[in-house]
Amino acid sequence: MTNAKDWLEFGQKFHGHKCPAMPNGLRVAAAAMNKLDVERTGDSAIHAILELGDNHCATCFADGVQVITGCTFGKGNIEKSHKGKWGLTLIDKKTKKAVRVSPKAEAMLQTKKTDFFKNYREKGVPPTQVPDDAVQPLVEKVMNAPEEMIMNVSEVFDYPWKEGAHTFNSFACEECGEMVVTEYARIKGNKHVCQDCAAK
Repeated sequence: MTNAKDWLEFGQKFHGHKCPAMPNGLRVAAAAMNKLDVERTGDSAIHAILELGDNHCATCFADGVQVITGCTFGKGNIEKSHKGKWGLTLIDKKTKKAVRVSPKAEAMLQTKKTDFFKNYREKGVPPTQVPDDAVQPLVEKVMNAPEEMIMNVSEVFDYPWKEGAHTFNSFACEECGEMVVTEYARIKGNKHVCQDCAAK
């Protein structure tokens, strides 16, 4: 059983500041792992699909998901679908089973009415400069709220997972000398080059 509270301190260090969104990611991801009956992955046994986009509030959610699931951009087992939502689909690649968890809108809307958002974040105050007494109550609320009050958890469902081929092919660009994954190469004259050198 994965407990989000076990990961809060590490999550905040990894994330770099206190906010309610990263803990929300911890809670949602823990619920998904428990429903799917999977453990944190050190390789790529599970895959996370985040519905987040770019440049909108609460993308900090993604760091909570990465911390607790072990799905990371470096391992390539997490992706964004760019829907501008906070849903998480977690997939067990071995069983091809998945679960979708999303924070409840009413809980997130209540958070947006707080001092943390209204008097700090919406006014452009960096999260590292928000006073602790404005953010700590939100962190505690997210971490301690009953699961059913803050999120929706789907039933486990079949997911048509197809594993992409993992390549180890690479070479040194014949112009700049930097390493390039072969599948991203370009031909320039009679040289094998990177995309940057091909565009020159």
